[in-house]
Amino acid sequence: MARKPWSFKEDRRLMELAKSSASLEEAAKQLGRSPDAIKRMALRLGLSLKTKATKKA
Repeated sequence: MARKPWSFKEDRRLMELAKSSASLEEAAKQLGRSPDAIKRMALRLGLSLKTKATKKA
């Protein structure tokens, strides 16, 4: 499956989501991309996103 190139607008949106502490899953849903694609682009842009992993003790 070919990857869809990221637009400048999508880059900016991902930056905004990261700044607003959005989760990886939320960003993927809003941008219509897979969590892996979001993770790769966030890494490339130097952003960090939380994951929704919940730990139960």
